[in-house]
Amino acid sequence: MSIETLFNLTGKVAFVSGGATGIGKMAAEGLVMAGAKVMIASRKGDLCAQVANELNHKGYPGSAEGFEGDLSSLKGIENVVEDILKRTDQLNILMNNSGRTWGSPLGSFPYHAWEKIMSLNVSGLFTLTQSLIPILEASATKDDPSRVINVGSVMGEIPMGDGAYSYAASKAAVHQLTKILAKELAEKNITVNALAPGPFVSNMTSFATGDEEMRTKVGAQVPLGRVGKPEDISGAVLFLASRAGSYVTGSILPLSGGINVETGPAIFQEAFI
Repeated sequence: MSIETLFNLTGKVAFVSGGATGIGKMAAEGLVMAGAKVMIASRKGDLCAQVANELNHKGYPGSAEGFEGDLSSLKGIENVVEDILKRTDQLNILMNNSGRTWGSPLGSFPYHAWEKIMSLNVSGLFTLTQSLIPILEASATKDDPSRVINVGSVMGEIPMGDGAYSYAASKAAVHQLTKILAKELAEKNITVNALAPGPFVSNMTSFATGDEEMRTKVGAQVPLGRVGKPEDISGAVLFLASRAGSYVTGSILPLSGGINVETGPAIFQEAFI
């Protein structure tokens, strides 16, 4: 098997929720670059269509199609599933990327910020995945399983609320759901894995990564000394979506520059300085 074959997605069909911006867009471009037909959807349907058009004019072997889709309600999810099934009878890759956050200091964090975040980040992710299991299973084989790739967060791994309490809890739930679904869907030839990103440039993190100076300051707090780049996302997604990652399921892949392995102070070493 050649390196080109190992990561080639020609003939594969993918759906990326929230694929017009940030991490979703980075992933969608990587999938198109590898030859997949990629559908992207978000509440901003015009932007999805625009991004798909841009990807289709970059000379990649794959293609993109964008449309409107709101995953924050049951009716919205049902409409997205209907749109997907109208467009294809094959689905090899589902990337659950749509999500939202809420930031407020401890002591003033509002009650409604829990339902609003959990309904999309957890309930929406689970319900969309559950609804698409039949087409994912029908598109899979034992040697070439279908893939579900969830977007978690390093905040779901380590205790850093940072004012985003419901977001951090929702991403911890995503990680746990990933493991549960990996166990339950293995017999259907569907792998389920999650990314656990640290800081990347996106609309969600624009308050902290909006310009180069801010990105440098944030990156200085990361063990590897920088914020994430688009190729960090696209490379990880290609691994999980291609032949290279076909024997991996139930993993939470850290993409946080080492934040995930940060620990407390070196208390004994400090005592001898």
